[in-house]
Amino acid sequence: MKRLIISAVVGLGLVVGSGAAMADGELNIFNWGNYTNPKLIEKFEQAYNVEVTLSDYDSNDSMLAKIKAGGHGYDISVPSDYMVSVMISEGLLLKTAPNKMANFKNIEPGFADPYFDEGRQYSVPWQWGTTALSVNTETYKGDIDTWSVIFNPPEELRGKINVVPEMNDVINAALRYKGFPLCNGNKAQLKEVNDMMQNAKQYWLTMEYGNVERLANGDIHAAVNWNGASMRARLANSAIKYGYPKEGLGTWMDNVVVLADAKNVENAKLFQNFIMDPENAAMISDFAKYANGIAGSMKYLPEEFASAPEIVPPSYYKAEFTQVCPNEVNEMYTKIWTNLLK
Repeated sequence: MKRLIISAVVGLGLVVGSGAAMADGELNIFNWGNYTNPKLIEKFEQAYNVEVTLSDYDSNDSMLAKIKAGGHGYDISVPSDYMVSVMISEGLLLKTAPNKMANFKNIEPGFADPYFDEGRQYSVPWQWGTTALSVNTETYKGDIDTWSVIFNPPEELRGKINVVPEMNDVINAALRYKGFPLCNGNKAQLKEVNDMMQNAKQYWLTMEYGNVERLANGDIHAAVNWNGASMRARLANSAIKYGYPKEGLGTWMDNVVVLADAKNVENAKLFQNFIMDPENAAMISDFAKYANGIAGSMKYLPEEFASAPEIVPPSYYKAEFTQVCPNEVNEMYTKIWTNLLK
């Protein structure tokens, strides 16, 4: 995920829903920016009389660093698929057994037993999507279904491109464009990737989050982007189209987990179960424009959501989840990435 960074503190909901379980207390959520529907938080607060504080981060890596440093005060975070694996392996998550919660039955079968959390012992789906391209088709009328838009930009887009500062998303896109395997420790191939990105960077305007408004306003005209953010930009500017690179693209799923040092564990578990309810999952998707992995949620979403081009990929679409690479590969990626950010 992935997204314009905001901070918000959502106030105490004082009205308890009819028949709702009483919980009381607090819940501190650490999530990607501009990714949480305020109405969802308000509904949860009212249902359980819980005061929610929402803080944001801008990448999986920055979230992980904050959690590992300790003293953060967060109960919940929303890591992407591969990061769930990392956090489990480092003992940072509480085993809350979502697979035994009342609403677990609503998870779509394809997401009930993911590689990053077998059997869903720790996590529940938040949203899932793809990482590809957004392009202003008034500015550029050529083929947008290729990573060459980013790594060998056409004249029309040079100096008008934003690349999100997400190491795995960008390096994997470069590997796909070159036709190289992912989790790649081949030094010669990684040098090719490094050299290509260094050359392409001269044509990039920025490496920042917050593509939605900037695309909609014409501040940038192309971007490495996520499908929901691209849809939000298109709804504000019809010239924005989402490209599906023929070389391949990434699929991801962000997930709600409870941190091992959470202070409000029971409220965090309530929230995990709460967002597996189809109507509540639909509130998440309606705000950020990503699919959610919860069966039955589509009936609560606008009819056009199900047919949106950012949600329904073309027939040639091929995507894969980001895997956890060996440490030696991650070290090489980090060197390439650090060099790129200079």
